[in-house]
This record gives sequence, C-alpha cells and structure tokens, in this order.
Amino acid sequence: MTELPAPPAAPAALPVRDWPLSRRVRLLRNVLPPLIVLVVAVVELLIAGLQNPRSEVWAHLLFYGLVGPAATFFSVEWIAQGTRARERAERELRATYAQLSASHGQLQAVQELMRDLSGAPDLGAVVEVAARGAVRATGAAHATLTVPGGLSAAAAGEGGMGEARFPLRVPIPGGGALALHFTEPPTPQTEALAQAIAAEVATGVEAARQRTLDLMTLYSVDQSIRAERNMRRLLARVTRNMAERVQAGARAAYLRDQDGLLRLEYAEDWTGEQGGRGSLAPAFVERVAEAGTPLVAEDGEAAEVFPGATSALGFPMRDEQGLVGVLVLGDERTGAFEDARLPLLALLAAQAALGVRNARAYLYSEELAISDERARIAREIHDGVAQSLAFAALKLDVVARQVHSEPEKAEEEVRAATVLLREQIKEVRRSIFALRPIDLERYGLLETVRRYVEDFGQQNDVRTTLNITGDIHLAPGDEAVVFRILQESLNNVAKHARAREVTVSLHGGHRVTLRVQDDGAGFDPEQVSGRVSSAGGLGLMQMRERVESRGGKYRVLSEPGHGTLVEAEVPQA
Repeated sequence: MTELPAPPAAPAALPVRDWPLSRRVRLLRNVLPPLIVLVVAVVELLIAGLQNPRSEVWAHLLFYGLVGPAATFFSVEWIAQGTRARERAERELRATYAQLSASHGQLQAVQELMRDLSGAPDLGAVVEVAARGAVRATGAAHATLTVPGGLSAAAAGEGGMGEARFPLRVPIPGGGALALHFTEPPTPQTEALAQAIAAEVATGVEAARQRTLDLMTLYSVDQSIRAERNMRRLLARVTRNMAERVQAGARAAYLRDQDGLLRLEYAEDWTGEQGGRGSLAPAFVERVAEAGTPLVAEDGEAAEVFPGATSALGFPMRDEQGLVGVLVLGDERTGAFEDARLPLLALLAAQAALGVRNARAYLYSEELAISDERARIAREIHDGVAQSLAFAALKLDVVARQVHSEPEKAEEEVRAATVLLREQIKEVRRSIFALRPIDLERYGLLETVRRYVEDFGQQNDVRTTLNITGDIHLAPGDEAVVFRILQESLNNVAKHARAREVTVSLHGGHRVTLRVQDDGAGFDPEQVSGRVSSAGGLGLMQMRERVESRGGKYRVLSEPGHGTLVEAEVPQA
C-alpha cells in the first residue's frame, strides 16, 4: 500500500492574549450568541424556581443590570486589545518602511556620488561633485570640502542654510576635511554615513591625482618623442618616465635590426649607464617579443637582463608595421612589479615605438641628405673646379713648350692660368663657406644671420648691409627655413650676380619678412626657376616649396642688368 503523507503539524497554540484581531472577532461572532442564549435560558430557569416574586425582580435586575454589561465590556475590551496590537504593528511597520526608504535613499545617493567621482575629469571637479553628493546623501543643509593643495568646494541643500546649528566635521583620509551642517542633531547613523562618504572622497581624490599624473607622464613622453631625434636620448627619456612610475632601479631598450634580431640599444641600472650596445637579447626579452603583451619575468630571468635583479617587467613596442623592440624594467626587490599599472606602461611603450620610428626616419633622411650632398659636391667639383684645373694644366703644358721659343705667348698663357686658378680658389672658398655648419640652436636666428652676412661679405669681397626691425618670434622649424633661404640667396649672389653690394633686411610684424637685394647682373626668373644652386642644392622652385609649406610666400624679382630681389614671408609663431 502506498503510504499517505503525514498531515501537516498543527501550529503551536498561541496564548489568548496574543490572538490576532480577526481570530478574536471570529470567536466572539461564533461563540458569544449561543453562549448568551444558553446563559439566559439557564438563568431564567433558575429565577423561575424562586417562589418570591420580589426575589425574581432583584434577580433579573442583578443579571441584566450587572452581568450583561460586564460580559459585553470584557468582550469589547478583548477585541480592543487586538485592535490596539494591530495598530501598534502597523505603526512599527510604517516606521520600519520609513527607515528602509531613508536607507535606500542614502544608499542611492552614495552610489550616485561614487559614479560621479569616478567620472570627474580633474581634481577640481572631484571636490565639487563630492560636496554636492555629501549634501544629498546625509541631508545636511550645507557642506564644505577641503583637500590638500588648496582646493575646496561648498554646496547647500534645497532649503538653503536655514537653522544649520549642528556642525559635524569628518577628516578625509590622506588630508583635508568634510564639514557638514545640520538643522537637527546628526544621528550616529548619519555620522557613520559621513565617515563612509569621507572614505569614498579620499578614493576619488587619489584617483583624480593618479589620472593627472598619468596625463602629465603621457604629455612628457609625447614631448620627448616629438622633440628628440637622438635615439639614445629618446630611449633614455622614455624608459626613465616608465621607471619612475613603478620605482624601478633598472631599465633597458632592445630594438629590432634590419635582420629581425633584437639587440640592446640602451641600458641603465642602479650603477649607471651600461655598455654592451648591440648585444643580442636574452631569453626573457625574446619571450616578451613573441607574446606581444607585457610579461613579468619568472625565476632567474630578471638576472639575465640586469645582473643582480630579482624582478623584471617587459613591454613590447609595436606599431602598424609590427614589432619595433622591447622595453624592460628591473629591480633588486622581489615582487617589485606585482601592483604595477600595466595599461599605462603599455601605452608608454606604444608611444616609444612611434618615437623610435620617427628617430629612425630622421636618421635615414640625414643619411640620404648626406649622400645627396656628397653626390652634389662631387658633381660640382667634376663640372667646375676639376675641369678648370685641367684646363689650367693644359695651359701650363703649352707654356712649357713655348717658354723658350715664344716667351711672350708663354707669359700671356701663365697670366691666364693664374687668373683661372685664382677664380677656382674663390669658388672652392665659396663652397666651403656655404657648406660650413651653422648652429641656429646655439646662437638664435638673429645672431646667426648677423654672423653669416658679415662673413659672406668678407669671403666674397662684397659690401653687405643688414637691417633688422620689429619683433621676430619664429618656431625652430621656421627659423631654419628662413636661414636656409638667406643662405641660398647669398650663395646665388656670389656665384652668378657679380654684385658689388648686397642688402639683407629682416622685419618682424604680423609676418616675418626676409629680403635679399643685390646690384648685380640680374637674370630672367622664367628661364632659371628650376635650376639647382651650387651650394645648398635648392633651386628657386624648391625654395618656394619650402616657404609655402610653412604657410608663407616666396617671390623673386629680377631682370637682366638690374639686380635681383628675393623676398620670403613666414607667419610669426
């Protein structure tokens, strides 16, 4: 037989005083009427047994005048007790609900404060958001928040200051304080809530400071990448910024060469800058390159990179073309990089990859420019000086044959050869002067122009005049372009113009204007606009392109027999 489930256990009997109101009403409704009828019947029977009519009257008065009202009173009182208990429970429930609602509102205000703190862009915004959030969460009439560094903010509730006679001051962990003012004395719960808000504010302030420091680091690295063209100095700056973020004592940079091998380019530890440039990368560096993500060195790997180190952290440098190299940080402390902020350091490594690409491109452009300059010098020597010297040598050979038979002709040929040699000596000196390096960074544009114009006049036996007016403030790149135009223009004067006087003017206003004017032979610009000059390798067209690429203007005014005017304009910085 299937065993039937046991009936549910009867609930434990409650004392009568704890019965709910509905049970009391149901009991009285079901029991009281028949009980009254039974009692009345029994009493009437008993009274009917009395033989004395006067006794019957007193018995009825006693029963209906005292017992009936007493029974009714106690019955109603019993129901009233249940009603009062129900009302008390309802009041307690409403109070509990009010407390829960207030707690929910405070919790929601704290959550909104945390969200706003995490989204604040800077420390000033964090302080303002925290002051407003503290007012919303605690219900204070007014709040004032101060943090180290002189920053502070205040906020008032919807009702304004009012009768805010009860202050509450809570210290902020790490420095500063949160001052709250209430219209009523704050409860212990409110004080605890204020303490929690102060802790969240401290977290938000520290996060904002960290973000600011990260941005400053990124800006510093970006400036290093833009301004630095020397590979070793570039890697030194980038790795130093990364090492300072995690207090690392050693740093190294390995770059991929043209054969795809990783070789040491720069290394420095707690003893100073290390040698070994060009050495192949150790196993840990190769592992970072293969992984393509930041890695922490395992046991023994750190010492292979930095002797004496027990911790190492590697970052690959990658760009759209692939792996550029690997940056490694090291330290003597065990577990030194367990709490390192890898995303920021990885971003710095990516920025370094861009800097390495730029530095390599600059080095390649320098090598290409040197190669082109060598080819140009060789061509000029071959086409100019070499042919003239060969011609002079032929004349001297003729002189050797004529010196005895025709001494007068021989003397004439010697004089012609002498004139030719002197001209070539001047040409060689002009080339050397034009190729001489100029240190714009050391002397500045104005002093460099003054020196160059003065030396040009002395070297070429030309009277020079320099006029500088106005304020001149140019970017370094624009200064180089202006000086290059001056250099090319004066070289053309020396080589082609046969001028006796040159006037150079440099005027600063809304734009910086350079003018180079000579009293030489002049030329037709249409016929020589694409010609390459002998000293700098720039023709008129190339000079125009350089100036226009900087947002400036370039023009040449000349005609045969009336000299030449070169004018270039570039915007002020």
